[in-house]
Amino acid sequence: MKNIRIALLGQPNSGKSTLFNGLTGAKQHVGNWPGKTVEKKEGYFTHGGKQYTLVDLPGSYGLSAHSEEEIITGEYIANANPDLVAIIADASQLNRSLFMLADFAGIRVPAVLIMNMMDIAEQQGKKIDIAGFEKELGIPVIPLVAADKTSYKDLFTFLDGFTGKTFLNESFSDRMYNNLADYYAKIKDCIPSEGIGVFSQSWISVKLIEKDAAVTALVEKTLPNEKSAKIKELLAQVTNGNVDTGSCKFERIDMLIKNNVSQSEHSFTRSKFDILATSKRWGKPLAIGIIILGLIASMLIGFPFMGLFGFIIPQLAKLLATGLAALGTSEILISLVCGAIMTAVGFALQMASFVFGVSLVFGFLENVGYMARVSYVFDDTMSKIGLQGKAVMPFLVSFGCNIGGVTGTRIIDSWEQRIMTIALSWVVPCGATWGVVGLISGTFFGKQSIFIILILFLTAFLHFFITYTLFKKSLYKGKSRSGMIMELPPYHKPHWKNLFSSVLSKMGDVLKRALSIIILISVVFWALSFTRDGNITNSFIYKVGTFIEPVTHFFGLPWQLFMAFVASAMGKETALGVIASLFNSSSIWQAVEVRQAVDTLALGNELLAVISKPEALAFLFAFFFNMPCLMSLAATAQETHSKKWTLVIACYYIAFSLILSGIAYRIGLLIF
Repeated sequence: MKNIRIALLGQPNSGKSTLFNGLTGAKQHVGNWPGKTVEKKEGYFTHGGKQYTLVDLPGSYGLSAHSEEEIITGEYIANANPDLVAIIADASQLNRSLFMLADFAGIRVPAVLIMNMMDIAEQQGKKIDIAGFEKELGIPVIPLVAADKTSYKDLFTFLDGFTGKTFLNESFSDRMYNNLADYYAKIKDCIPSEGIGVFSQSWISVKLIEKDAAVTALVEKTLPNEKSAKIKELLAQVTNGNVDTGSCKFERIDMLIKNNVSQSEHSFTRSKFDILATSKRWGKPLAIGIIILGLIASMLIGFPFMGLFGFIIPQLAKLLATGLAALGTSEILISLVCGAIMTAVGFALQMASFVFGVSLVFGFLENVGYMARVSYVFDDTMSKIGLQGKAVMPFLVSFGCNIGGVTGTRIIDSWEQRIMTIALSWVVPCGATWGVVGLISGTFFGKQSIFIILILFLTAFLHFFITYTLFKKSLYKGKSRSGMIMELPPYHKPHWKNLFSSVLSKMGDVLKRALSIIILISVVFWALSFTRDGNITNSFIYKVGTFIEPVTHFFGLPWQLFMAFVASAMGKETALGVIASLFNSSSIWQAVEVRQAVDTLALGNELLAVISKPEALAFLFAFFFNMPCLMSLAATAQETHSKKWTLVIACYYIAFSLILSGIAYRIGLLIF
């Protein structure tokens, strides 16, 4: 079966990823480009007896090598020999979205222009002359709605007849720069008439004027020294190269649109809601309110499934245990399969259920065009820590559940900013944290517990900025945060079929990755805590805990509290059950497995008898700032596509929480 490789090229929010998901479905692989930290997406589909490989190139506004995304895109087009480059444009905002086409003009690689969001353009009263565009550009132009698979007919018809000979008119790029200063023609004369590789004479000349580092290096490597020296002399005359060439591109785009797009007379008025949503004064409170309501809606959708799996999996585990016992299976194997593995499956299914709720609700907000407004109103605030406005959503959602916060980062285009947002969102305490914090602080500090909680919050703010300072050195590497360039999309009806398809695909991918991570760690923890008689003193974890207590006590943690700190990584809500089991010598794994209810009054009395206030304070800091939970770790691995960064973030949080607990313990010794 013949394989045709297609590269998808377009600006952020052009619908490129929607088309990618619509064509490939679940047949896709997400990772990072070799040696790079930018996300790489490849997918596959078959049609007409041919197999197509789709490469979703990083979203960018042009092809100048000013960012890692643009460098990767340029290198791929030049060196990977794609059979076809599909340039995606938003038909409702052609003035901006055709800039990528103008920047591509002059590259001799087969191309097709896909006019996406034709439904919105029609709602705006626009009539687009597709044949006129094709005549001026010299390449096929395909109208479609990426979110509606029934509109793919023209695309498949084009693929059926694709011969590989669809190149942009050379005259389109030549005429684009007619009004450019004299130095353009002189630089162009220094470049071979046949260009260099897939790049034409005019394209190379323009990129030199724009001070594109990759093209400059290519020219210096290829041309004789005297030619390179002449080009340097000419470039010294250039003061605003990007502005000059950009003006030429937009003039050509405007002419292209004028010739081929007509619009019926209608007055455009912004809705009262949109005015409010983008208001400097009210936009942020409105966004926070909608995100909180979105989080509540996510829980209302996800929690019934979580409860269902929380009931079904233990019942299945009991039935399986009964069946295995009847077959004479060993007690250890039954405990492993029906305890560790089935519990891990339950955790993973519950995590996927919550991800389903979050993805559906916030996917809906993204689909109708509202999330772009959130990014807009919060961009100035987030820019102070080097992030886009989109980062505010993961932070707010993390107050409910860090899993939702982590998965919410997928709307952030920059991989570095996504990693930074995930690392910072782990600081935010989830809802499950407060049951443990409330019991421990109330038991040991009574009315003073409000001050303890206030100190925890103040420390969290400090932790946030320390984390940002430490991580930006590795992630940003001296690069300043670039401004967010965007046009707010018009509001439109959601495409429910496409939305559900995308959400289910994401949930399946999350579940697959979560199972591998959660099962591995659950089995390890089970092995450490398993005993035949259920007495914790006979477990390996007890022997390890008592052996390392001189070390854990340095951080102010008796071995029982240290093991509760470790176990809380399985889920914050399990910590109380683990503490109870450790102080009454019952099964620690059962506390994790069934998340049993705890007699808080009895537990409080037991703790007061053996734990000092400085030790309780140390545990609060260790617990509060530990990694959120195992499921958040799995979500982080899913969203970063990087084992390295997942481990770095996890180890950083574990180490930082122990350092804070050690400091809190010593302060507690001075106070109490």
